[in-house]
Amino acid sequence: MKKVFVSLFALAFVLVSAPAFSADIELAQKSTLETIVKAGKIRVGFESGYLPFEMTNTKGDYIGFDIDMGKQLARAMGVKYEPVNTAWDGIIPSLITNKFDILISGMTVTQERNLAINFTDPYIVVGQAILLNKKHEGKVKSYKDLNDPKYVITSKLGTTGEQAVKRMIPRATYKSFEVETEAVMEVIQGNADATVYDLPLIEIMQAQHGEGKTIALTEPFTYEPLAMAVRKGDPDFLNFLNNFIRQYKNDGRWQQAYDKWIKSNEWQKDLQN
Repeated sequence: MKKVFVSLFALAFVLVSAPAFSADIELAQKSTLETIVKAGKIRVGFESGYLPFEMTNTKGDYIGFDIDMGKQLARAMGVKYEPVNTAWDGIIPSLITNKFDILISGMTVTQERNLAINFTDPYIVVGQAILLNKKHEGKVKSYKDLNDPKYVITSKLGTTGEQAVKRMIPRATYKSFEVETEAVMEVIQGNADATVYDLPLIEIMQAQHGEGKTIALTEPFTYEPLAMAVRKGDPDFLNFLNNFIRQYKNDGRWQQAYDKWIKSNEWQKDLQN
């Protein structure tokens, strides 16, 4: 009797679990991961111009921290890397509508964005910093000192830099720009008092253009995890990407890229003027 009961239980388990197992197989077959492997290429979306993550050199080639990582991802999948340069204001809709397979573009994980797309584990953490016109040296020591209508602050439209200004420096006079370098040049040229943006860009712009004109307040005042983004409903692709990031960060390749693109400025000579 016991054997019969066990057999009936096993049969019932199979009958109940079979539909779920079938659904899992169907979900896996629909994964972007499978589409990429079958196509033999991975389409990577980004917006060129975010130093030092994605840029265009004098030869017209895309270079940067994210570009190198995307190429390593393609190599890990055994497929071709296909760059898709996309305007920032349409970059999330472009991902959702399958204009590319994955977004690797220095995008900060936010809850608002996470409602529309899924993020991997962070591959780097940066934060918002300040490039300050030199006339305020010694007077403005942190973002809190800029919280006054007399100060004009710039950043790029639709970024977490803009969000940080509106959330943490709400009383300041804010001006947005389509391109982050335009926001920076307003400060360098004396038309604005400060710009708020990700720390790597602030340090780069200070080194390139700021001598005698600006000072960099390099203590980040926000937490900014950058991650890859994919369409919702694709756990297999997310699993693969998170495992890739862990491997990439722990086998020396991440550190090599960090030293090349963030700690060094040798790449700057290859940029377009």
